[in-house]
Amino acid sequence: MTESSLINIAVTILFLPILGFIVTLLLGKKVKKIYYFENIILFFSLAGAGILAYTKLSLFHDTAITAEFTWINLGNTPLLGEIKINLGIMIDNIAALMILVVMLVSFLVHIFSIEYMRGDPRYNRYFAYLGLFTFSMAGIVLTHNILMMYMFWELVGVSSYLLIGFWFEKKSAADAGKKAFIVNRIGDVGMFIGILMLFTTYHTFTFDEIFAQISNGVLPFNSGFWMTVTGLLIFAGAIGKSAQFPLHVWLPDAMEGPTPVSALIHAATMVAAGVYLVIRVFGIMTSDALVVIATIGALSAFIPATIALTQNDIKKVLAYSTISQLGYMIMALGVGAFQFAFFHLITHAFFKAGLFLGSGSVITSMHHEQDIRQMGGLRKKMPITYYTMLIYSLAISGIPLTSGFLSKDGILAGSYAFGLLTGNSFFAIVGFFVALLTAFYMFRLMILTFHGEPRNKEKYEHAKESKLVMTLPLAVLAILSIFIWYTPNPFNPEQGWLLSKGINTHEQYIPDNTRFDFLTPAKEPVIQNEESASVMYSESYEEAIQESHIPTMLLSLLMAGLGILIAFVFYQWKKINVDKLVDRFNPLYKFSLNKWYFDELYDATAVKGTIGLSSFLGKFDSKIIDGIVNGVATFTRGFSSFIGKFDNIVIDGIVNFTAYLSGFIGLIFRRFQTGKVQTYLVFVLISVVILLFIFNSF
Repeated sequence: MTESSLINIAVTILFLPILGFIVTLLLGKKVKKIYYFENIILFFSLAGAGILAYTKLSLFHDTAITAEFTWINLGNTPLLGEIKINLGIMIDNIAALMILVVMLVSFLVHIFSIEYMRGDPRYNRYFAYLGLFTFSMAGIVLTHNILMMYMFWELVGVSSYLLIGFWFEKKSAADAGKKAFIVNRIGDVGMFIGILMLFTTYHTFTFDEIFAQISNGVLPFNSGFWMTVTGLLIFAGAIGKSAQFPLHVWLPDAMEGPTPVSALIHAATMVAAGVYLVIRVFGIMTSDALVVIATIGALSAFIPATIALTQNDIKKVLAYSTISQLGYMIMALGVGAFQFAFFHLITHAFFKAGLFLGSGSVITSMHHEQDIRQMGGLRKKMPITYYTMLIYSLAISGIPLTSGFLSKDGILAGSYAFGLLTGNSFFAIVGFFVALLTAFYMFRLMILTFHGEPRNKEKYEHAKESKLVMTLPLAVLAILSIFIWYTPNPFNPEQGWLLSKGINTHEQYIPDNTRFDFLTPAKEPVIQNEESASVMYSESYEEAIQESHIPTMLLSLLMAGLGILIAFVFYQWKKINVDKLVDRFNPLYKFSLNKWYFDELYDATAVKGTIGLSSFLGKFDSKIIDGIVNGVATFTRGFSSFIGKFDNIVIDGIVNFTAYLSGFIGLIFRRFQTGKVQTYLVFVLISVVILLFIFNSF
């Protein structure tokens, strides 16, 4: 197979979902089972993604395959010089793996939705929207330039709005869709400004060309500070799309959409797009930018984890868990654990999609009950759902023999190594503490949902295992959450194909060798333009990660085990009365239950501030602006009335008087115009007499 064949496959993968969207949407009301077409389309896209990933990793492992065409060519312009915009496809190892993950999760969500959404009045339209969303994500993954990524980035925003607000007849769902769309726009504005700064500086949107110029020392406004600003502006897009602090508030509300949509948005697709963006533009991030990114990631890992501890809606717990895990990935990128961030992106996609689909199975069985306090004892009724969700929970908690253990251990090792090299242990402390919280809230969810006695016996009596079309995706995702698919050594991911061959090494993403000084040991002098970034990176940071592997693994296991133990003590064995504990720490409990009051804070500031400003501007417009306009209009009307009357009375009066006078004089002289010569002779004689009289008088 040639490189051009891979490009053709990638283009086919990209456009098949949009074909499914168009056909399903147009024929949805005419053909009852047209949704099968969308599902078949996704199957072929998944098959193509599998062929693409296998061929790329086996035959073209060290090659980034690119194809492009000129979209806009304005030539040389006075202000910006040559403006030439290319669009194209890039297939490297990361893109090949990511498109496989996206298509696999999307296909499984499609299959699960066949039963979950059955009976919905807009059944076919739902599948059409899934196709649009999948097309948008495929565009983000396969592009070779940041402008094309931004186009699909915005298309993801539109399609997610349609899916989150799919049940728009519910006010909460409609509001959630609008909230997601608006909050994402805040980050996207920053991203767009950053893209414009890149184009102004480098006159190209293509990743490789930008990185090449950075390697040659070309920086925005010839300043490292503005390079940092540019990187952080682009990262603002990731803050919005990946629901990072402080723009994380939209994602829990997005649970108002159908549960399969939650699995699609919160697993390998929309929220993962922000992490994927940072991976793609990693080469423009300065050391200062990465520290900010790591800090945002740490806060985004910690805050939602504390909120998830007390949530009772099964989907809300998973939503805050998603934000926390994405914070892990962003923090890993910030501290330099590039490969492990992407590794966790892949593993998280499978077990988190499984958790959401599993919650959908539970919700369906419990007649759309989502409060875990109304559940209990379901493992007897739903064994497949229970055991698959148990595997997912073990994976997200970082228990050995699961994929989550491998990727989370790598992130923690990267944070630990960062602390060794820089003396800053903040990120490692946050990482380990969040690992404990994650294990606790996940097994709290599992125990309250599946263990013990049923708390709502009426719904429990009618509960039963979901149909095969729903349990099959759960089984597939559970199998993919086991370690063996990533490495033969369950305790060392670096011995597996994913890290050794699958994920590209960091060199091509770090074009500059002076912006990663924090990766050198603190006790050694900073290397300035003497060694490549890859040497610095490998010799200092990777060695520190290797040294950190064993202590990190033991400490992470301790934290995970402790979290699970506490959950069992509280909710399974009930050695501690949770209600009394809640009463004792009621302020903290309410603080967590009310989500740190972020919604109230934003409502009191941003929302009411915007409404207040709009009200003020409305009144200013109606009273001042309209007053001025109306005053000018009144003056103009009065002045016009005066001018009109002046024209009618004075000007027209003079004109009419002149006319009347002329007419009067004419009437007088008409008397003398008899037409008789004798009369005229008499007048002449009289005139001569008068003239003689006058002259004689003088």
